[in-house]
Amino acid sequence: MKTISDEQLREVIRQHILWTSSGEQQGRRADLSDTKLAKADLSGTDLHKARMQQADLMKANLSEADLKGANLREADLREADLRGTNLAGANLRNAILNGTNLTGADLSSAKLTDAELREAKLRKANLTEADMGGANLTDAHLHEARLVKVVLAEADLRQARLHKAHLTEADLRGARLQGADFTGAFLTGCTLRGASLQMAMLVGANLTGADLTDADLTGANLSNAKLNNADLTRANLTGVILTGADMTGCKGTKSAQGLESSKKMITIQSTREFR
Repeated sequence: MKTISDEQLREVIRQHILWTSSGEQQGRRADLSDTKLAKADLSGTDLHKARMQQADLMKANLSEADLKGANLREADLREADLRGTNLAGANLRNAILNGTNLTGADLSSAKLTDAELREAKLRKANLTEADMGGANLTDAHLHEARLVKVVLAEADLRQARLHKAHLTEADLRGARLQGADFTGAFLTGCTLRGASLQMAMLVGANLTGADLTDADLTGANLSNAKLNNADLTRANLTGVILTGADMTGCKGTKSAQGLESSKKMITIQSTREFR
């Protein structure tokens, strides 16, 4: 791994700012790939489109920095400060972000496939249309995060906290969501086919039009949830708490497992029959 002096780093940043401000006609694009930058203070720095793949940025301060479109593939960002950072469209495939603070960061359309985000702080982060397929988000904090149309297929979100998160039309096919907390979350129109939701907390969640085909919801708490027009074909609802849930127009209930045993806890808020 390459080392860089403070003076050299300042010159790389100066040349990069000249490159971006001149419409890429002057200066040089920053190349900090495979460079040791642990604990570096890069807060507020313009590094958009910079090459930083495989860089060591552990515990670095990148808060409020501009990393839009930057290449951070396989970079080590463990415990880094990325609060309010612009990472829109950035390449973070296979990056390590365990314990990283991404509160309020913009990760819209970012590529985070197979990234490590265990215990990452993503409160109010914008992850709209980000690709997080196969990512590890166990114990991550995603309170009020915006995850509209995000791809989380086969991702691991066990014990993640997603209070009031916006997951409209998100792709959660095959995701591991055991024990995740979706209290008050918006999951309208999302795809949860084959997802593992055992013991998940979905109290007051909005699952209108969600696809829960083949999902395992064993022991999940869906009290006061909105399941209008959701597809429960072959879903496992054994031990599910459905008190006060609105299941108007639900599809596939005849093939769902365990629904009969859970019905005694259901308060149907409509007289319409299940289809």
